[in-house]
Amino acid sequence: MVKLFLDGGPFMWPLLGLLVIGLVFVFERLYALTTVTAKTKAFTKDIRDILEEKGVDGAIKACEESTSPVAAMFSEALRHYDKGFEKMEKSLDTIGALEMTFLEKNQIWLSTVIVIAPMLGFTGTVAGMVKAFQDIAAANDMSPAVVATGISQALLTTLFGLIIAMIIQIFQNFFLYQIDNLVVEMEKNSLDLLDDLENKDIKKK
Repeated sequence: MVKLFLDGGPFMWPLLGLLVIGLVFVFERLYALTTVTAKTKAFTKDIRDILEEKGVDGAIKACEESTSPVAAMFSEALRHYDKGFEKMEKSLDTIGALEMTFLEKNQIWLSTVIVIAPMLGFTGTVAGMVKAFQDIAAANDMSPAVVATGISQALLTTLFGLIIAMIIQIFQNFFLYQIDNLVVEMEKNSLDLLDDLENKDIKKK
């Protein structure tokens, strides 16, 4: 693998840099989304009991102590409890859109790596082909041995660029799937919260 990397020429180093950058954001997103998912499940499991036992004020305090995105939605909605359910629904929509932006944080960098890696690989391919023709001109010979180095460099940069893009694309698709599931779960929990407040005698304790 090291020999193939070195045979790929100078364009392999920026490709390696792109891979490192992509993996840094992959691990950041993996940790962030896994943590958010766990906190959301734990919070939604407890908030209904807190709401019944301690009322709206107690639930707001519990929301403020949580770092889950659904807690921020619940907190904003509960603050408008006295203004009616229509106002609460609007606040849930507004905060939900903001939390959606937070969940998609750094996805743009993964997309950037996915786009640039193949382009950089193709640029290395062109550079390799140029080198092959220069070798032909210098040697005045069309034998395979003369052009082998340039063509090998051309193919290797394309190969590595495509592999990097595919690896990061798989992770990005997984993260988008996680985000979609989280958004659906947050919307469901928001509707459940409104139903609880409407159907039960919840007080502002």
